[in-house]
Amino acid sequence: MYWPYVESEDSPLSRKQSRSRSPIRSQIMNRHPIAPVSGPPQPQAVLSLLDAMVEGNEFASIVGLFLQDGDVVRELRRSLAEIEAIRSRPCLCYVANVVKQDATMAIDLSDDLPFNEMVSLVDPAKRDADVLIVTPGGLGAQVSQFVNTLRQRFDSVEFILPERAMSAGTLWALSGDRIWMDSRAFIGPIDPQVRLKDGQFVSAQSVLILLDKIRQDGEAALRRGENPPWTLIRLVDNMDPRLIGDAMSQSNYSITMATDFLRKYKFSTWTHRRSTGEVVTQDMKTARAQEIAGLLCSNERWKSHGHGITRDVANQELQLVIDHLEDQAGLQRAVRRFWALLYYLFDKTYIGKLFISQQYALFRVAPNAPTQTSTP
Repeated sequence: MYWPYVESEDSPLSRKQSRSRSPIRSQIMNRHPIAPVSGPPQPQAVLSLLDAMVEGNEFASIVGLFLQDGDVVRELRRSLAEIEAIRSRPCLCYVANVVKQDATMAIDLSDDLPFNEMVSLVDPAKRDADVLIVTPGGLGAQVSQFVNTLRQRFDSVEFILPERAMSAGTLWALSGDRIWMDSRAFIGPIDPQVRLKDGQFVSAQSVLILLDKIRQDGEAALRRGENPPWTLIRLVDNMDPRLIGDAMSQSNYSITMATDFLRKYKFSTWTHRRSTGEVVTQDMKTARAQEIAGLLCSNERWKSHGHGITRDVANQELQLVIDHLEDQAGLQRAVRRFWALLYYLFDKTYIGKLFISQQYALFRVAPNAPTQTSTP
């Protein structure tokens, strides 16, 4: 389910009407903390969350407040304008609710149309864009579609990461000419997940590592003139050949996609080695891209698909150049203010995902959101 943001006075649902009917406004206005009479002060109504926000304490300074008119989109766009003024380019936002674990939504095929619509509404004269993303990951095939959409429209695409961009989100960020990360942000391994017979997901790389371990132990037993251990035979018998095939093909798919994104986009302006000044050839770009992609896809290196990789680790261990938000004047402050507003929205609603720019706003409700029985 999606919730539109209605702002035109001439539309069938005017701003005045939307204040009384919009589920977004209803949740923002009604789900603020309720304090006991003898406890902390009652929540305070304010005209602007941004104006009440305290630097360095952005979220905590607004968590006990609520907007008088519930128009959080106005606040988000105002905050987004701060980022765009610093960057001198439009910013498109794809943000999942990572605050409520039961409301988190991954990248999937249903994201394609909203994202295309958001891109299509950018001023045609604008040839450069930022994409701000927060996501737990999702479908790699849809990331490929996102990248095609962006690259057909813009000459330069850079990514801003205020928080996490895991798994498929990491893949997506690798398609940027530059990646800007807050010190609090992190990316993650891109090793794909495959579904077991019981419906659970496991790392494709862990399946392949187990299969290789079984092969090595079996061959060692045969060299000793012994039969392979019965436990290994039973493991092989219980492994679905389709699972093994999926693990191999999906791992290759992730590595290939990451390699292509890095070589074509992230390394597009890499012309000389910083250490030696040596001219960088296409073969060198390909070799570096394959190395980074292989490391990001290595379950043996990261141990867990959910392992967060900070910008320092990306720079030092992966040799992946990451730009720091604080290196551009005012950018870290603007991004943290924007993320605090999003955190506030996710904390107080069951919005699972949102697409927002200066021209577009669409909200997707988490599948398990409680049914709203009344609106003011």
